[in-house]
Amino acid sequence: MAAAAVIGCCMGAFAEPAWPTLRNHADTGLRRDQEGFPGTGREGRFMSLVIVLGALLLLIIIACRGYSVILFAPVAAMGAVLLTDPRLVAPVFTGLFMEKTAGFVRLYLPVFLLGAVFGKVIELSGFSKSIVSAVIRLAGTHRVVIAIVVVCAMMTYGGVSLFVVVFAVYPLAAEMFRQADLPKRLIPATIALGSFTFAMDALPGSPQIQNIIPTTFFKTTIYAAPWLGMAGAAIILVTGLGYIEWRCRQARLVKEGYGENQLNEPAPYDHASLPSPAVAMLPLLLVGGVNKLLTLVIPRIYGESTSFVPAVVGKSEPVVQVVSQVAALWAVQGALLVGILSVLLFAWKPVTERFAEGSRAAVQGALLASLNTASEYGFGAVIASLPGFLAIADTLRRIPDPLLNEAITTTALAGITGSASGGLGIALAAMSESFITNAEAAGIPLEVCHRIAAMASGGMDTLPHNGAVITLLAVTGLTHRQAYGDIFVLTLIKTSAVFAVIALYRTTGLV
Repeated sequence: MAAAAVIGCCMGAFAEPAWPTLRNHADTGLRRDQEGFPGTGREGRFMSLVIVLGALLLLIIIACRGYSVILFAPVAAMGAVLLTDPRLVAPVFTGLFMEKTAGFVRLYLPVFLLGAVFGKVIELSGFSKSIVSAVIRLAGTHRVVIAIVVVCAMMTYGGVSLFVVVFAVYPLAAEMFRQADLPKRLIPATIALGSFTFAMDALPGSPQIQNIIPTTFFKTTIYAAPWLGMAGAAIILVTGLGYIEWRCRQARLVKEGYGENQLNEPAPYDHASLPSPAVAMLPLLLVGGVNKLLTLVIPRIYGESTSFVPAVVGKSEPVVQVVSQVAALWAVQGALLVGILSVLLFAWKPVTERFAEGSRAAVQGALLASLNTASEYGFGAVIASLPGFLAIADTLRRIPDPLLNEAITTTALAGITGSASGGLGIALAAMSESFITNAEAAGIPLEVCHRIAAMASGGMDTLPHNGAVITLLAVTGLTHRQAYGDIFVLTLIKTSAVFAVIALYRTTGLV
């Protein structure tokens, strides 16, 4: 659906009478102009779209081949500017690409860092293994799929990084699939359902970055539209579980089994040395509880805005912080910090013995993840300034329903970039003002816009070049040919659920 919408928008763009070009204006920077893109008529419009789609295609190829997005996102973006107006390459790089990249890092780097450290101390303490082991032990071998999905969802909703969840859950998932004689090729889809879908962006209160980014644009909290979010999560969970269980039944009928000569097979866990599951769950519960508490308390403490005067000689201008723009970020950061401290309190010795090495790895991973996303964010800001993107955006604006407009735009860009957070950042940076204006004109609460944007970002993002998908397959020792087909079905289910939630809102008014 998203792919068809993008194609339709591209085709519809040719029906416009004229498209703007980039111009070098010292006072206003990049803006629309009444002149057309170099060339006339259809030729100019076609070339503007080719430049935009070519830059996006280049980024997809780069990601699929494993090259650094941090390095090649600016190359792809500046290449598009070069073909549009060579004079603007330097100003656009410093004034737009780097400004947006640095702005993303300024806002979200603390969340990436604290989330990575929290996931690492959960891992070092043995808490993640204890939670996984307890849930699977309770569920038994005849409910393997639902047990793994539940434990992945618990860890994801508790604030553990998606990548950490993959590493933590895979060893016991492999053990349970082997005991149940189910195909190993279904493990990635099972883990993806629990981590990459409803717990990541549909459930209200999720501290994952996909649920945080919309708060800075819509001035909402991560608990936005709770009933719609829970309804969407239920649709994804029930449909996804039904599909995977159906695939398991098919495998049992043909007696496929776990498979022989598998790669990356984990060593069995030493269950006797694991911490108590009750203690292991406490940090996750604290993150959720403290996050909710701070979400309510922070606006009451600081009000609409707060300011201070830096104690620096010669600087008397106060620094003003609009609290509504950062309250959700402060709440998540505070909750993750409490989670980290609680793990240290209950598992000081096992964590501190390996904390130096573990925290180094966590920080490196957080920096890489945040810079990857920030580079995609900067890339999106540049692409959004090009005539070809404006053509597509203007065509998308003609979709009468503001929520459909938002969902299609966000999920399409997430699919193109192979990143939920990257696509979401691009969509909201380029079109959030339009989304807000249209929503307010239609009487749609911005909380609904938040939930639709967050869920749509986790729709078509899991295409083959998605970093989380590539990591998941590498960890499980499987290839795209072996396991990606089932992940793609979940991608379609997740994307369809967004439109089901929009229909639910339209028919019931539920928020």
